[in-house]
Amino acid sequence: MRLVLIGDGQSPHLLKWARALAPRVELWAVSSRGFDAGFDALVPPERRLALGTTPRFEGGNAGLLRALPTVVRWLKAAQPDWLAPHYLTSHGTLAWLAVCFGGVKARIAGSAWGSDILLTPQKNAGMRWLTRRVLRACALTTSDSRHMAERMRALGAREVMTFPFGLEALPPWPEHKDDALFFANRALEALYRPERVLEAFAAIAQDWPEARLVVAHDGALRPALEARAAQPDLAGKVQFVGRLDAATQAGWYARARWYLSLPASDSVSVSVLEAMGHGCIPILSDLPANRELVDDGRNGVILAEGELPTRARLAPLAAHADAVGADLQEWVGLHALFPDSVQAYVQRLEQLGAAGHA
Repeated sequence: MRLVLIGDGQSPHLLKWARALAPRVELWAVSSRGFDAGFDALVPPERRLALGTTPRFEGGNAGLLRALPTVVRWLKAAQPDWLAPHYLTSHGTLAWLAVCFGGVKARIAGSAWGSDILLTPQKNAGMRWLTRRVLRACALTTSDSRHMAERMRALGAREVMTFPFGLEALPPWPEHKDDALFFANRALEALYRPERVLEAFAAIAQDWPEARLVVAHDGALRPALEARAAQPDLAGKVQFVGRLDAATQAGWYARARWYLSLPASDSVSVSVLEAMGHGCIPILSDLPANRELVDDGRNGVILAEGELPTRARLAPLAAHADAVGADLQEWVGLHALFPDSVQAYVQRLEQLGAAGHA
């Protein structure tokens, strides 16, 4: 089966899809930008097309659409069975136009990533119309949460496969957890509300002198966050470590007892799944996808909007922290290992392909 990934080839998330797909299909790839070096071992250069654009997922992707004639010519030469665009309102639009107006003979299996379904269609009627068109053009779509899958069906999606964008392998159980260490690693941008992470930690640390927070990743809000962390109530308790490679990040997951993620909107986050896989107890914002992972008070904390946690709020979980962490890791092993999910996805594509030729 010949499948063309269409997405941002410099995204670690698309590379993760490529690693899972490469042993199972004849993999080709179109990138709106360039390709991460990791693609070199997965997709030969003659099966790759780099468009060199600078797409913005909040909209304004005219450069990507101008590349349509190039993409159509390349796809016609490749003769794929399936186009697999990732992020529906940019790369999905490109695939839809190539098939519906460019004459490319392939079926579309589109993957939603979060804001392309949860936020973009709400912006205006034009984006809602476009999202509906792309979804209807897909023979199959994937979602990483039941909540997002329901939104997709409401917008006209046909068949939706739901599975988390999970771990490639389950990490070993950590040798030592620091009971007072908190970790956060979402982008330091407004959508992820890192300022709320700091305020939540400040409320916990108020009567927990040993508590420490490590903040990974980077973003436009970092200077303001560092200034906030320098104030007396947080001084010396927060460490900013910037962008991390996978091994360094795994080390922080392994050491931290607690994991903070408080975005305004989200589907099932791979960062949250990674934290759970390392036995971190999650403290999450009250979003439908987060409630698919966490039962408040049993295996983590769901913070109501505006609520600030306390050490007392965490105490019942802290009393059984190792058992809670082990249960979280077991759940990830059963439900959120990505290669198993991609194997089922490929099998479904093969079934749909066979039915289409019957």
